[in-house]
Amino acid sequence: MTDQLQRFLFDDFQIRGEIAKAHETFQQCIDNHNYPEAVANIIGELLIATSLLTATLKFKGKIAVQIQGDGPLSMAVINANQDLQVRGTARYEGNTEGLSFLELIGKGTLMLTISPEDGEPYQGIVALEKESLAACLEDYFIQSEQLATKISLFANSQTSPVQAAGLLIQTLPASSESHEEDFAHVCALAGTIKAKEIYTLKNEDLLFRLYHQENVRLFKLQPISFKCGCSQERCLSSLATLAPGEITEILEEQESIDMRCEYCATTYSFREQDLQILLTPDNPQH
Repeated sequence: MTDQLQRFLFDDFQIRGEIAKAHETFQQCIDNHNYPEAVANIIGELLIATSLLTATLKFKGKIAVQIQGDGPLSMAVINANQDLQVRGTARYEGNTEGLSFLELIGKGTLMLTISPEDGEPYQGIVALEKESLAACLEDYFIQSEQLATKISLFANSQTSPVQAAGLLIQTLPASSESHEEDFAHVCALAGTIKAKEIYTLKNEDLLFRLYHQENVRLFKLQPISFKCGCSQERCLSSLATLAPGEITEILEEQESIDMRCEYCATTYSFREQDLQILLTPDNPQH
């Protein structure tokens, strides 16, 4: 299992954590998109961040973590479900080379949308005002959840293979007088992680390097995988919302209707013979 998330707990502190690595899934998210380096790296960081956040869900459902701004990168989003099956996409325009995170986004917002299978969706929004995506997410937890959180995100789209990994440290409800000091100590050590270490070390080795003086308990590994969900049937369902005359008019102009999935970049092409059921006036789908 190369792409995985693992939760851990400090037995002597009221502190929890997670480590996520998703090199192959990162590659699948950026395949066929030709994103510039800065945009691809944001996708990688967002992928890891969403995986870390998904592991906090206590129910079946979906989560979307999206950033929007008025800079060159106008939108980037990762969708995931409780099984850590993810997909993502981004929209950008213009030159992104050498831009910082805030220069890339401009004036923007971070939106977390949680959609339980049973229950009403919940959305949290925070302004993107910090110097990194990780810092913006930490800000979100303070503002929306009142939970002190340390997040480290790493992504490199220029290596072969590409690499993406991250760490989350989060406080639990605590009454110990030393809790704030304990949390600051754990976070300070987490801040010493190097990208190469989290990319390559086994989780237990990384945690021992950081916290060999603490009692850290690791839980079961959870796989992270790419799953788009697009299909020819879903494309046909979308086309079924058009009137037969509209479909005919498009086919007369360009011979086929091509639909490209913005997540996996798969193109579905439909000619007249493929759309006969939609061209029938009494088609029950209309």
